[in-house]
Amino acid sequence: MDTSTRRRDEHRLSRRRAITAGSGLLATGLAGCLGSVSGGQGGETSGSGDGPVAVASFFSFYDFGRKIAEETPVEVRNLIPTGLHGHGWEPNASITKDIIEADAFIHVGPDFQPWADRAIQTLKDDDIDTHLINSREGIELADLAATLDPDEEGVGKDRGKDPHFWLDPQRAKQSVDNIADGLAEIAPDHEETLRENAETYKSDVLQRIDEDYQAIFDAASRDVVQLAAHNAFQYIGVRYGVEMRPLVVNLAASGDVKPSDIVKAKKVIEENDINYIGNGVFESRKPAKQLVRETQVEAYYPVTPYAGVRENWVENNWGYEEIAYNVNMPTFEVVLGNKSPDEAGPDGWNQEWRNFE
Repeated sequence: MDTSTRRRDEHRLSRRRAITAGSGLLATGLAGCLGSVSGGQGGETSGSGDGPVAVASFFSFYDFGRKIAEETPVEVRNLIPTGLHGHGWEPNASITKDIIEADAFIHVGPDFQPWADRAIQTLKDDDIDTHLINSREGIELADLAATLDPDEEGVGKDRGKDPHFWLDPQRAKQSVDNIADGLAEIAPDHEETLRENAETYKSDVLQRIDEDYQAIFDAASRDVVQLAAHNAFQYIGVRYGVEMRPLVVNLAASGDVKPSDIVKAKKVIEENDINYIGNGVFESRKPAKQLVRETQVEAYYPVTPYAGVRENWVENNWGYEEIAYNVNMPTFEVVLGNKSPDEAGPDGWNQEWRNFE
């Protein structure tokens, strides 16, 4: 039995004891923290099921994790159910056992997903040895957009900072390194492969995405983008020199749209002669439809902060890379005026996504 297998078995035994022998207290404690909330079983799973298991609280980092873990026994599971946005979702107590039994828990750092923070605190309080992997460790956060409500909270000690760092492919590279470090802790016998995979993903995927985004924004004649979405896209604006104007100025995808938000968006649309806007894939379509009815905007197209996946994306095995090229990039080509909707994406893209439901 190799080192990682023996270590994993010992860890899982301790967790089983915690769940069975002391579970009344532990499971009740975490369920009580989570409250009466929605959500069921998690989403996708990668790996053979024969090795260490890491569970992820957010789709982007699940995807990074599974790419890093390729050709190793490490299994990576996405806790967010398919079709749901990873920021604002609250799981029910069925997630408790998954986190406790996992060898590692990949999360987005403190004060972003309250349920994840509560789960981490419970793990610490009950001395459960699930290895914690903070995907945000060591990453410099950007200031929140000037349009943000004064009372809007930032990220814990980084109050006033924007937590959506992974939209910047360059910042995402540090996250890949953080996850590789964490997975190497639970699978030390496969550390070399994990680190090689991380380096390959950074150089072959994230660097290419960065360069292709840069080309799109360099070619644009306009420098303002109106999004009928929450305040999640500033890192793209910061990286590529474009002003992202979110309709919902708070950080949560469930944020309400106020009449004043619509008024401001109308002004931006008129002043910048905007004909197309972006709309969050996992957010309400109602405000975007209103802007189409009441302004010169002809249509809205999809944007997503890589926070969730649709059923057909799972079927096609889409991750961060595929979503960038098939969803976000074509929309930015259109809203920036670089290309017509028929030219922007793969065949059928305009028909699928124009004023999508």
